[in-house]
Amino acid sequence: MKKNLVAVVRYEKPLESVRQAVEMSHGLDHMPTKARVFIKPNIVFWTKAVAFPKWGVITTSRVVEDIILILKERGIDDITVGEGTVTMNPKDMETSAHAFETLGYGKLKRKYGIKYLNIFERPFKKLDLGDGVEVRFNVDALESDFVVDLPVMKAHNQTVASLGIKNLKGLIDLPSRKKCHNMTPGKDLHFWVSKLADPMPPMFTLQDGIYTNERGPGPDGKLHRTNLLVASADVLSADLVGAKILGFAPQQVPHLMHAAEHRHRPIDFSDIEVIGERIHDVARPHEYDYEYSETEDVLLPTALVKQGLKGIFYHKYDLSMCTYCSAVNGLMISAIRFAWKNEPWDDIEVLTGKSMKPTPAKKKTILMGKCIYQAHKDNPDIREAIPIKGCPPKPEDMLKALHKAGIDADPGLFEKIDTLPEFYMGRYEGKPDFDESFFRVKDDKLKAES
Repeated sequence: MKKNLVAVVRYEKPLESVRQAVEMSHGLDHMPTKARVFIKPNIVFWTKAVAFPKWGVITTSRVVEDIILILKERGIDDITVGEGTVTMNPKDMETSAHAFETLGYGKLKRKYGIKYLNIFERPFKKLDLGDGVEVRFNVDALESDFVVDLPVMKAHNQTVASLGIKNLKGLIDLPSRKKCHNMTPGKDLHFWVSKLADPMPPMFTLQDGIYTNERGPGPDGKLHRTNLLVASADVLSADLVGAKILGFAPQQVPHLMHAAEHRHRPIDFSDIEVIGERIHDVARPHEYDYEYSETEDVLLPTALVKQGLKGIFYHKYDLSMCTYCSAVNGLMISAIRFAWKNEPWDDIEVLTGKSMKPTPAKKKTILMGKCIYQAHKDNPDIREAIPIKGCPPKPEDMLKALHKAGIDADPGLFEKIDTLPEFYMGRYEGKPDFDESFFRVKDDKLKAES
């Protein structure tokens, strides 16, 4: 049986380490001559307000440039880098442009003649992926001859791991992304994500594990300097190996189990040949989930329970919470935490996502987001509904809801939401392993040193 090659390479030197991963995996050997190549990095979200947190959140510009150099060496001239970055205002195109420029993509364009684009400014094509999964994909990726998939190696608080297949979620439009976030038994988020690689042209996956993310996908996770690259011409094989390095067996990552099932693939690695570093030599277990405490009297993140908070139930996020609400959920929890003054609140409950149910007889129920508001706006089990109707919820509406519930949240947190990532990144300031140069591109055409 022919096995799928996966190269595991320690990142040691700019360009040469990526070249080693490409050559060992034979990842570009099936790329057509003179192909139109689409590169999909991972720029999960961005803010213009601060020097955005990058480590373990965003694909390093170093790896993006190295792939471009290797493609150029192979005679590829038509190269497009594309991403669909989440912004709090879906009509905001300036933030994505700022991300591309800050990450050096403008310099890459001038140096190598590549193109870069925001997929939300480009057409989408509706595809039926079977089993009721219909999504709209960016046409530039679909109509390319070859795709280079450059995910960050992350643990993920909903999908357990976020690697090559999950990275392709950034190529579908916003309504499709929201449809992915459901909890239909057997057809939930995991199932939808599992199909995202199916319509892709021939593809090479290179996981950027220079920095990895524990409890990702955002900067509030725990970030590590890991210095690994995982590469394969087969995305599922790459993801199975990457997940194992992050500490997850296939059975722990539902979307990989689904992908293996509908591709008729084993999950025991019997059809995978790992070359380079051995998995058990480089594996570093990553937690993916946040700990919650749940009893008759308590339903809160464990950190808030330890702080002593009482009089509030904050249900744990589920698979139906989409990226937009996820982006502000942490702010909501932080605001409640900082508002605690050692006096119990008045029996408040917070619901998010699409699928949560209110607890009868709670005095006040905050419905955060359009989906949960629509689901329960007329629910007789709710004594006093406090809606936050937006999609995504507006910070000022979140603040008003907390105040209405009797929680004296600090307005400054909501006024400065764009600077919140700086708070998380402050933990790594001054640490030599967390090097900004990985996200910069030099002006000259020489190989950049990091």
